Amino acid sequence: VEEQRARWERKRSRTAKELLETEHKYLEQLDLVVTFFVTILKAKGTLKPAVLDTIFGPLESMYSASHVLSLHLERGNLGPGLENFCQNLELYGHYAENLEQANKTLKEQLRKNKSFQRFKKLQETRPQFQGRKLEDLLPLPLQRLHQYKHFLRDLLENTSPDSAEYKKLEKAVKSISEVSRWVRDTVHKRENSLQLLRVQKLLKGQKTQVLTPGRWYIREGWLLVVPSKGEELKRRMFFLFSDIFIATKPCHPLHPLNSNKLACQAVYPLHQCVVDKVFGHTQSQGGLLSLSFPHKTLLLMSSEQDIHDWYQSLTAAVR
Repeated sequence: VEEQRARWERKRSRTAKELLETEHKYLEQLDLVVTFFVTILKAKGTLKPAVLDTIFGPLESMYSASHVLSLHLERGNLGPGLENFCQNLELYGHYAENLEQANKTLKEQLRKNKSFQRFKKLQETRPQFQGRKLEDLLPLPLQRLHQYKHFLRDLLENTSPDSAEYKKLEKAVKSISEVSRWVRDTVHKRENSLQLLRVQKLLKGQKTQVLTPGRWYIREGWLLVVPSKGEELKRRMFFLFSDIFIATKPCHPLHPLNSNKLACQAVYPLHQCVVDKVFGHTQSQGGLLSLSFPHKTLLLMSSEQDIHDWYQSLTAAVR
């Protein structure tokens, strides 16, 4: 037991040391943004307060919270330090929700506001920045949140359940995990919106509505459609979402407006779809999938592996 305790203590102090070292580095990077951008921009009035707020969000408050945490860590007060820090964790969730709008506003200001453009260029040439751009520094808090999660889990695993700090660490790990999930969901939703928008822009005309609340993009790819009466195979582009399956074909390459777009041929709702693998029909040319809808059956062909992947995605979506 004594040996185990000593091993725990060694690992624990190693992790605590690493947490402090990386916290100092993180603070240095946040300090660049707060000192050379936020504080000076506030004083100069180059950006309107609302615009400044949108670009930097709660960054100053996050900087203060990390500063207090590092002071606690330097004194070895891990428990109280984390307890205090966890009260400010929500800032990371709000920061993640605002990041897309922040990037958009930053780009907009760089396009429209010449004095801000000059100011940003000048600040980034300072030796402290070591060639980094403001755009490289803004996502850092979300990367740091990910690191906190791992550090705190390691600390918890190497702390004796009887010690006074165990409960505080356990609480901190729970708080960090909840905020990490919130951030992950935010990022996931944003990526999904971008995928839906991309597919909407690929389709000719506005008849097919891809952008629908609650719809999730799953995958896309070319598949061969096997016709019912021995005609030749047709190569079609398919898009799979959480609730529908869309079949499209390329528009004419010489069309003046739509040469690089896809024409929607059919939209199949998944809630009444039955997915089956068909065996022994392709004379080893690959795999075959059968999709049965109330008024239509689709036979789709591709390589063995591709059909297997589509089968997994489709059955999961239908389920």
